[in-house]
Amino acid sequence: GSAGREGAALQMGGTLGFQVGRLCRLDEPDLRIATTTGMAAFFTALFGTPLTAVIFAIAVVSVDSFYHAALFPSMVAALEAYGISLLMGVAPTCFALDPPPESVGLLLRCALLAALCAQLSTVFCGVLHWTEHCLEKYLPCPWVRAAAGGCAVIGMTFLCGSGDYNGAGMGVIATAVEQGTAHPAAFLWKLAFTAVTLGAGFKGGEVVPSFFVGATFGCV
Repeated sequence: GSAGREGAALQMGGTLGFQVGRLCRLDEPDLRIATTTGMAAFFTALFGTPLTAVIFAIAVVSVDSFYHAALFPSMVAALEAYGISLLMGVAPTCFALDPPPESVGLLLRCALLAALCAQLSTVFCGVLHWTEHCLEKYLPCPWVRAAAGGCAVIGMTFLCGSGDYNGAGMGVIATAVEQGTAHPAAFLWKLAFTAVTLGAGFKGGEVVPSFFVGATFGCV
């Protein structure tokens, strides 16, 4: 199926942080900080992006507000996790690219691309929710839903004739970012694969698939 690993990372890191907080008998506000800290550390260990992991974890826990009390402990935990992952030989996720010289035309094109990506993100979220709703409505048994989703993913893989849209697809993302090349319909295929995978009940992340969709759409 098509899903990212950050969903599992956030669940595992958040659970570890929460349980450690309970062992230390922390109150409710501090439990939130411990949960956020665990999420930031786990996310950083996977991707090697401390600052991004901290902001992302805080945004996930507090959607309508920025929980600034968790900023410093989360950053400390993220940097520590980053250092440990480097010591253990886990390379951070990075791309090698040569950016073009800055110009007014480039900034205008980037602004247009950002607006188009914002619209595509609403389509991405809408398709995910619509697919999940339809599968739960017409296939209420989770076992049947999972089996049907698995068969659909296999059929779609044969239909498109490529395994690029299974898994996280980091290879395609790297090619799109570093070489600026991607199949014109790659972002649509990835959107469909992700919607079926997550809608059928597979527990995975949506962030890496969104990277895939954004990178390939940017090439188009």
